[in-house]
Amino acid sequence: MSKSVVPRGFSRFYVLSLLKERAMTGKEIMDETTKRSNGSWKPSPGLVYPLLGKLLEEGLIVEASNGGYVITQTGEKALQDYENTPANDMFGTVMRLGVYGRMMAQDISDRVISMIGMMREDISKLSADQKKKYRDFLRSELNRMEGDENQQQQPTGV
Repeated sequence: MSKSVVPRGFSRFYVLSLLKERAMTGKEIMDETTKRSNGSWKPSPGLVYPLLGKLLEEGLIVEASNGGYVITQTGEKALQDYENTPANDMFGTVMRLGVYGRMMAQDISDRVISMIGMMREDISKLSADQKKKYRDFLRSELNRMEGDENQQQQPTGV
């Protein structure tokens, strides 16, 4: 039996959604993910436990008395904000593919958010001259985009 290709990163929002349902240990998260994906996605401890550590560090989850994890109010708000963002509409088609599609869409979103964080970190290391060049580039791209939008909004036949 061949296995589906699984996203490399494990979605923080998927884990938060599981922990919103009930408290779980890392092993239970892995087992539940495998079960819900009909065996298509079997996340490893090397994926799950670092993610849980990051969610703990960010205050989105806390350890429960049974050794499991529960979502915090901050985690519930982050999950709700994520679910209510217009960007989620872009993934509508993928989300209709079921649990596996939802995991893929959430993983893509998580990667974009992570990439933005890395970019912010990298930008902070730039020299003043490099920052100016980067700022000028972003402004020119923004102006180009706004010009494209203005052209599309003009009525035809004028």
